[in-house]
Amino acid sequence: MSVPSVLIHRDADVLAKAVAARLITGLADAQAAKGSAHLVLTGGGMGTASLAEVAATPARDAVEWPRLDIWWGDERFLPSGDPQRNETGAREALLDRVDVDPARVHPMLGPDSGLTAEESAEQYAEELRKAARPEDHGPVPSFDILMLGLGPDGHVASLFPEMPAVYDQRPVVAVHGAPKPPPTRITMTAPTIRAAREVWVIVAGEDKAGAVRLALQESGPFQVPGAAARGRLRTLFLLDRAAASKIPPDLTRRASP
Repeated sequence: MSVPSVLIHRDADVLAKAVAARLITGLADAQAAKGSAHLVLTGGGMGTASLAEVAATPARDAVEWPRLDIWWGDERFLPSGDPQRNETGAREALLDRVDVDPARVHPMLGPDSGLTAEESAEQYAEELRKAARPEDHGPVPSFDILMLGLGPDGHVASLFPEMPAVYDQRPVVAVHGAPKPPPTRITMTAPTIRAAREVWVIVAGEDKAGAVRLALQESGPFQVPGAAARGRLRTLFLLDRAAASKIPPDLTRRASP
């Protein structure tokens, strides 16, 4: 696994713009090299804001949207279209504004599908398996970019400290009794996250600063799931100044004034 690099931006607005620019470049480069790309989205304020910044710039046309597979790292187990779903936020911020191929957009199914949370997780794992190629050497694609947020408790996706999902080796699992609502969720597990070529942990706000420090200091991954969020080739912690306020200076590189 890669050693994290830390980039600090002035504030949350600048961070969202920087993530958007980096995302457009990264996807365009991956498509130029391979013809297509796999992207895993995250929810939350920064994840959605970054997608909105992609939609707002003409540079978004550098990405060949019909040749992009779009996945989610986790989802709230709620009906399609529910405003709390990560999918809903992503569609409103970006996906409904670009020419994506609907067949290559892979939402996690909610209860309106008729599936239980466990069945939805199994269905998503099977969809990932079908998308994996022999060169991926595993049950999921080697995602080109996998985006994550980080909670004040150190959680990423819906992998909460000391809950059963952090120990699970299956690609995707259901989560019950999550400490933040809604309690039922679907999430990729740590092995699936670590299959990505690049993992980006995008964090803003002073309330996350302690979790950022622990995630960078290689804390126990079961106690601080963010410490297990590493890409095979590159791991980026993309932070605003507030989120970076508790990490040692030698771990940081300031990206903007």
